[in-house]
Amino acid sequence: MSSPGTTTTAGGRQVSVRRVLADNGALAGLLVLVVALSVLAPTFLSTQNLLNVGVQAAVVAVLAFGSTFVIVSGGIDLSVGSVAALSAMVGAWSSAEAGLPGPVALLLGLLTGVLAGLVNGALVAYGRLPAFIATLAMLSVARGLTLVVSQGSPTTTPDVVGFLGSNLAPYLPMPLLVMLVFFGVTGFVLSRTYSGRAMYAIGGNEEAARLSGIDVRRQKLVVYALSGLFAAVAGMLLAGRLSSAGPQAAVGYELDAIAAVVIGGASLSGGVGRATGTLVGALVLAVLRNGLNQLQVSPFWQQVVIGSVIALAVLLDTLRRRTR
Repeated sequence: MSSPGTTTTAGGRQVSVRRVLADNGALAGLLVLVVALSVLAPTFLSTQNLLNVGVQAAVVAVLAFGSTFVIVSGGIDLSVGSVAALSAMVGAWSSAEAGLPGPVALLLGLLTGVLAGLVNGALVAYGRLPAFIATLAMLSVARGLTLVVSQGSPTTTPDVVGFLGSNLAPYLPMPLLVMLVFFGVTGFVLSRTYSGRAMYAIGGNEEAARLSGIDVRRQKLVVYALSGLFAAVAGMLLAGRLSSAGPQAAVGYELDAIAAVVIGGASLSGGVGRATGTLVGALVLAVLRNGLNQLQVSPFWQQVVIGSVIALAVLLDTLRRRTR
């Protein structure tokens, strides 16, 4: 017969195991995917293919890092794909058409993303618009401005943007390095700064955060400005890989960014989310797409599979929150 202490210890171990599984479900899923695809597709684990997976994940991951700030604070940003395209187009146009030096053009592109984010933040924080409506409007506005600036045609990027899409060495792609840098930045902001702690507080209970002295409106401006900046960086990465900025670039990427955050364990109701989980979520999507391509699965069925994975992730998030 077990003593009370033994029962408590066993119960504590069960809770710990359950918590570990809940907190690392995305990582476990990623490992299962890698093992399964390495068996089904012999070339999947080749060095070159793994680097391709990392490069493919980079753009979505950087977008998703910015979206993590928004989702943790209880919001949503549907405009990041369009803002990425607009930022890249402004940078390319500033160099190719206005004749500005490459670094200046790059800076203007990044500032464009920050400005779009500040507009989103102002509409949400001061205009009291629901985040869904405000960012949906920005999605349309930013895409329209991209078409206006480009006149519907791709524009060549400056060399400094092309450098972001190149390789520093045969096995050292710049997009992968940029992704890792912004992963570190995201983790630092969320865990080590006042704004990061404010994001969790606002997402957990906005009214309680306000009563505790947090300037909620200002913090929302910071959150959406960061999302816009990260979207601009992602747009530059994509343009650098393609050596041009296209008016239809990054269409639908906002859905992949949100999916990566949710797959990584963040809660759409706010207050929960980590940089590590978002990185794993982006890798899950990249590995899944790459593996399905290796297995020669039709692109139409790929959309079905990826959509099912996203729905499953949201369902698990809902069940996890109910359990807690």
